[in-house]
Amino acid sequence: MAQDIAQGIAQTFPLHGIHVPLVTPFTRAGGVAAEALEALAHEVLDAGATGIVALGTTAETAGLDEAERDLVTSVCARVCGERGAPLTVGAGAGGTRAAEASLTRLTRWPEARAALVTVPPFVRPSAAGVLAHFARLSEVSPVPLIVYHIPYRTGQPLDAAALRALGELPGVAGVKYAGGGIGEDAVALLGDLPAGFGVLAGDDVYLSPLLALGAVGGILASAHLATDRFTELAAAWRAGDAARARPLGHALARMSAAAFAEPNPAVIKGVLHAQGRIPSPDVRLPLLPASRGAVAAVTAALERLA
Repeated sequence: MAQDIAQGIAQTFPLHGIHVPLVTPFTRAGGVAAEALEALAHEVLDAGATGIVALGTTAETAGLDEAERDLVTSVCARVCGERGAPLTVGAGAGGTRAAEASLTRLTRWPEARAALVTVPPFVRPSAAGVLAHFARLSEVSPVPLIVYHIPYRTGQPLDAAALRALGELPGVAGVKYAGGGIGEDAVALLGDLPAGFGVLAGDDVYLSPLLALGAVGGILASAHLATDRFTELAAAWRAGDAARARPLGHALARMSAAAFAEPNPAVIKGVLHAQGRIPSPDVRLPLLPASRGAVAAVTAALERLA
């Protein structure tokens, strides 16, 4: 039953465009700043983002307790329900049983249209084990799955053949591709995609070339900033307007590189705070707040975009 529901949602889920994985703003006292989170969600949607992602890496999910994770999801769900925008929620775990439990909890938020599920981290199963993991999850998930492929965090690289096999599973809608670069496997995957399976860029600085190769959009932390320009870039490549896309892509890549000069999301939070959009630049340990120099570098890059 869950698989049938997920497949039905997958047929209408807009797996394209720019989806913003929202930071979790904190109050000066250290709690979740729910009003600021709600405002951020509206701001990026107003600026043209296709959808938002709750509980991604950028949300500092590992540093939130269960009640805070539920609060973040509920705020994002409320905004997406009001705006008719798709909500993707980060879910999953290193173990398959724990990942199943994480996914089944999403029934609490009917606004959720997809789950972003990381390839099992640290465990480092074989490619066949990863496939079996996602096959099981696709059977129980109430929403389509977006595989989060980020080997420099998980320690589990997957080649194009393995990602293609994942894309052929019913209930798997796409992959957030954050391979740390664009190599042979990225080119091979984008050159031969399973039907109904989309690639979303996950490394911000490589958005433009991945779009040129056939990616359908991106899940991008730096799209908190200059959201309208990221959506403009995606639209330009979709229209085949390379003359417009290339210079904009290079400019956004420079800004994104500056935003990731220190561990994510510290710099982005620093810039958002400097802009008056969140009440505090704080991140939770073991992360540290961004340096003034890093925030200034992004601010300067944004001014050059204007």
